[in-house]
Order: sequence, then structure tokens, then C-alpha cells
Amino acid sequence: MSLRFHNQLTKRVDDFTPQQAGAVSLYTCGPTVYNHLHVGNWAAYVYWDTLVRVLTANDLTVTRVMNITDVGHLVSDGDDGEDKLEKGARREGKTAWEVAEYYTDDFLLGMERLNLLAPEYLSKATDYIDEQLALVRRLKEKGFTYQIGDGIYFDTARFPTYDDFAGLHLDAQKAGARVEFNPEKRQASDFALWKFTPADESRDMQWLTPSDLTDDGSEPYGFPGWHLECSAMAMSLLGETIDIHTGGIDHIPVHHTNEIAQSEAATGKPFAHFWLHNNHLKVNGTKISKSLDNGYTLDDLIEKGFSPLDVRLLLLQSHYRSEGNFTFDNLTAAKNRRHNWRNVAALRHQLRDQTPPTEDESTDNLTVALHTATHALVETLSDDLNTPETFKLIDEVFRQLTSHIPTEAHQPALQSFLKTVDALLGLALIDSTPDISDELRQRIIQRQQARDAKDWAASDRLRHELEESGVLIRDTADGTIWEYAA
Repeated sequence: MSLRFHNQLTKRVDDFTPQQAGAVSLYTCGPTVYNHLHVGNWAAYVYWDTLVRVLTANDLTVTRVMNITDVGHLVSDGDDGEDKLEKGARREGKTAWEVAEYYTDDFLLGMERLNLLAPEYLSKATDYIDEQLALVRRLKEKGFTYQIGDGIYFDTARFPTYDDFAGLHLDAQKAGARVEFNPEKRQASDFALWKFTPADESRDMQWLTPSDLTDDGSEPYGFPGWHLECSAMAMSLLGETIDIHTGGIDHIPVHHTNEIAQSEAATGKPFAHFWLHNNHLKVNGTKISKSLDNGYTLDDLIEKGFSPLDVRLLLLQSHYRSEGNFTFDNLTAAKNRRHNWRNVAALRHQLRDQTPPTEDESTDNLTVALHTATHALVETLSDDLNTPETFKLIDEVFRQLTSHIPTEAHQPALQSFLKTVDALLGLALIDSTPDISDELRQRIIQRQQARDAKDWAASDRLRHELEESGVLIRDTADGTIWEYAA
């Protein structure tokens, strides 16, 4: 089965083959842990979780690194402004270390709520200071660095292909259009590898700069640049060339362009063979912004009666490279869709006896459809993570399942299909659909007996009792089935 992904490096959809047969090295740009993540932030992690699941379904062993940026990410993507962790510390009256720990824990809780697979390495930038300094040293030895008043910078003029990844055409852009202009820099595109703590400031997170890294032999306190962190951690844990690097499209013009420059300048090798980027998620057709107060967190949505898995399903309804749109109407529709899917999954608990003993034509057709769809799920998602088409496929199979109650003969194929849906999409259809109790099953039987006896009062009473217990009854041509009320 072939895997194909849109690769920012080539600007086209390419067939994917890992460097090492059977294994994939993957780096995911993780969160800056200074605040709660909003639904737009979570979209990326849902998409890249799906990527891991699809790679695994193609019999590949994935080794993934996801960073935790707990220092060095300034309020702009350039090299000016306040560190986001220091800003968060001032906002909450805590230390930057306390802020980082709190929001790291909050991120991990969100991953659990969204049923995201844990990466093999969740690496904190502050745990890799030595590796980052070593990378700066390596770049200095090769002549790619220079020092100005506020730090050590990468000289982009020394890296001739700097413009290529993002198609920047920097020579045609005026200084300041892409990043903040600093008159001390040799080129506007040059970026900080290591920032110095201003002489009149004291930071919670700072480290002595080794004298062999500075041009003047000084040892000021400083901290790493945001771009440096990802390169150092990726190469330390995965090697100098990795298979896949993921992130948002907003990372392309600055963050990922800078990662490529510093990594490949240091090693002389390609940094990553594939670069995958997810598009933005808007809210009610507008950008998520603090002024509009539309950056809904998972807690906000849970308080409004939605499950994080409703959010997951909503996000996956859009292709990762398409611009998504979050509205509460859309989220409600996603919630209803997941509820319907759960009720279809619950059919595995109420398979009717197979009569006659040999499979009839409808049984054969449904079994074939389930087996075919199970393979088609993997194939469709292997084509650049085509989740919208995958959802159409699932809806069609579930439509066939609800037209007739499945028989016992369908059990293996149905179970396999549901397991594949859960493995690929992480919607926990099986885990979230337990069987009902024997007591409730007995009430369903009693209600059917009342209906057969035309005791409508008893039938209605038992239906009401079941509803109060969270079970709805639906009468079909094949018999009575139960569904979850919510």
C-alpha cells in the first residue's frame, strides 16, 4: 500500500518511503506552555496524531519527538519582544518555571481527553540547553554566526538556499515585512540562535553563555532562540536527517525556514525529507484572537456540554491542508454524528440469531462490504490523510448496518471494522459503547412481551423506565434495538 503526503519541500504530493525500512522518524512542533491551548491549537495535534496512526497502520514503527517549548519563544516570531513564559509568569504572579509546569500538565491532560497517542519523546527545551549550545558552537566553527548587542545570530547570507523552502524571495522584500527589523543585523532575515539577558533585567530562565561562543569572549547570561530548540532536540533524539517534520502553515516562513538553515548548515545534510503543514482553523469565519474572545479551550467546550471527542471528530471532518471553520452549529452536528456512530457501534452487543443457519445474500453482502471498507479506510487515509473521504466511507457502511440488524455471522467483520476506525481516527467508538446491564436487557424483553400481548400501558411504562436509565428503544422490521440516550 502506498503512502502519499503533500511535501512543502517539493510543493507537491509525493510518495513516501522512510530512510530505514519499516521505521519512521517524526518530529512534531509542540506547544509553548504559557497558556491554555485553544481549539485552533489543538487541530494540529489531532491531525498529526492521525498521521502517526496511519503510519502505524502501514506496518511502520514510528519514533516521534514532540517538543515542549518552555523557554525562548518570544511574543513575535522574530527576535524581539518578551519571552512568552516570562510574560505568563508576570500575568499570573508565578515564576516562569511554575507557569511552564502548570501548562505542560494542562497540555498532557488535553492530549488524554482528545485520545492523542503519546510521543516516544516529549522533550522540554530547558532539558536540552547543553545540546543547543553545542549546536551554536558547531555553527560558529563553520562561520555561520556573529554577535550583536542582544545575542548570537545566524548569518543567512552564508546559506544560499535560505529562501527556497518558503519561497520567500527576500531580496524583493523590505526589512521588517517578515520579522521585526533590527539595525544591528547584517540581513533582516538573520535570526537569533542565542539571546542575551539585558543587563538591567533578571530572568527566571537563563544560563551562562560559554565564552567560546561569543565573539568578544564574554560570558553573559542568556537563553536559546525558539528555532534552535527544535533543531537541537530533533537531531539529538532522531539523528541528523529525519523522515517527517510537522507543524502549522504559520511555521513555514520563519520557524521551519530557520530550522532548516541552522540544521543543514551544521551537518551538510538534509534536515527532513518530508515537511507536512496543517492549515488554520477559523472560528465563525474569522481568525482566532484575544480581542474577539473566540479562542475556546477544551474546558470551555466541556462546560457547554461537548466531549473532547466531539471536537476531535469536528476537526477531522476537514482535510488537514484545508482551512477549517469552527462554529457551535458545526460542533453540535459533529456531536450528533459521533452519537449516531456510537449507536451503530452498539449493534455489536445485540446481534440477532442467524436464521436460517446458512448465510443469506444480505449477510454475504454486508460481510463483504465490511471487509472491503476496512481495507479502504487505510488506503484512503494513506492518500495524504484524506479524512473527509474516510468519513463518507464510514457513513455509507454504517447506513448499511442500520438498514438491517446484523447477525451473529457479521460479528468478526463488524468488530474488525470498528477496531480499524478507532485505530485510525482515535474516536474510541468501542471503548465508549459498553453493553447495557442484564437488568435493562430484561426490561427490553418484558416490553416486547407487553407489546406482543397488546398491553400498551405496560409497554409505554417500560419504555419510559428505560429512557430514564439512558436507553432508547427503536422498533425495526428485524426486531427491537436499543440505543444510548446521550
